[in-house]
Amino acid sequence: MAKPNKKGPVRTVQITCAKCKTPIFKYRKGGKGALVKCFKERIVEDYTTTPCICPGCEQPFAREATIRGAPAFKIIGGKVHMK
Repeated sequence: MAKPNKKGPVRTVQITCAKCKTPIFKYRKGGKGALVKCFKERIVEDYTTTPCICPGCEQPFAREATIRGAPAFKIIGGKVHMK
């Protein structure tokens, strides 16, 4: 399988927790669809202390996975907001 583009898209989005509004990531997102997965190599700033756990309310927002041979976070539906 092909790996995602290393440089990735230029558009940066802020990802926050849907429950407590705590910032989670600054992420280079491609396309205009919903946020389903976050490739780790595209994360610009990571505000979490433990992977996949919100730093504010301690709720899990994603699961670690390997997608197309690259490490990624699979987002749990409705747990995060994107601006």
